[in-house]
Amino acid sequence: MIFDEITLRLKEGTTIPKPEAKEAFKIKGLGKRREEKALIYYIPNHKNPDKPYQKGITASEFETAYQQITNNGEFSRTWFNENLSECANEGGCNFTTIGGIFELLDLAEYKPGKYVKK
Repeated sequence: MIFDEITLRLKEGTTIPKPEAKEAFKIKGLGKRREEKALIYYIPNHKNPDKPYQKGITASEFETAYQQITNNGEFSRTWFNENLSECANEGGCNFTTIGGIFELLDLAEYKPGKYVKK
């Protein structure tokens, strides 16, 4: 499963590549979201930089996105909004976080509005 590879290869403090972010989004570590294992990451808090926000993406969300990019060659924001709606409803930055994680694993590269399989 892709989540196992993520947790083995990417460590706490790793910066997640984002196409337009001005500040770093960083991996916090493992946790839970919606009663499932998840990768938790920090989001910059512009009002209080010492207390960043936290979000997470579940193992099954990563797996669903991985299957999409593997089988169809791309992972688009439109597909993300339609097929991972709970994840999308928590914030659009989850899309670029999943894609950024795939970039770190050398699985994908960003193109406007989507991540394309390498």
